[in-house]
Amino acid sequence: MATRWTDLAYLSSGTAAQQEIFALLQRTKLLVPLLAHRPVLVGTFPIGIEVPGSDLDIICEVKDMDAFGKLAETHYGQYESFEITRDAAGDGEGRERIVVNFAVSGWPIEVYGENKPTDRQNGYLHMVVEDRLLRHYGESFRERIIRLKRGGLKTEPAFAKALGLTGDPYERLLEMADWPEGKWADFLAKQPNRL
Repeated sequence: MATRWTDLAYLSSGTAAQQEIFALLQRTKLLVPLLAHRPVLVGTFPIGIEVPGSDLDIICEVKDMDAFGKLAETHYGQYESFEITRDAAGDGEGRERIVVNFAVSGWPIEVYGENKPTDRQNGYLHMVVEDRLLRHYGESFRERIIRLKRGGLKTEPAFAKALGLTGDPYERLLEMADWPEGKWADFLAKQPNRL
C-alpha cells in the first residue's frame, strides 16, 4: 500500500500543527513499534481540519489483539492517560477492535487496530473522501468544516451538513470511497458551490 498517506514526509512541509506532529513522531519514534501493523496517521491532522482537542489517530492492521495489547503496554504504557479498550468494531461484521489511548507532550493519541488492511478501514476511507472534497471545494469549504467542528460537530457529520447529505454521515462518506470516477464527476457537477 504505497500512498501519499504512508510516508509522513508530507507533514514536514504542511501546516504548523502538521510540522509539530512530524517533529513529535520523529523525536519519539512512536510509530516504530507499530511498523509490522502498517500504521497510518488518519483523521483531521493529515487533511488540516483539526480543532483544539483533536487527537492524533493512528490506525493499524491487527491480527492478534492480545499480542498487540502487550506491544502497546510495553511501548506506550509509561505515557500519561494510557488506556486500552477492546470491543466489537461496529462494522456489522463482528470484527474485534482494540483502541489504545495515551498522551505525549500534551498531544492526545489514539491507536486503533482491527483485523483489516489499514487502507480499507473506515478511518482511512473517510479521510481519503474528505481530502478529495477539500481539494475540490477549496479553502472556503475547509474553513466551513472547521467552523462546524468548532461548533461541536464531529468530522463526518460536519462534511454531511456542509454537503447537504442525508442519512448516516459515516455511511454516506464510506459509500463515496468506492465510487467510480464517473459517479464522482456527476456528484461534484451537481453540487452547488459549497462556500
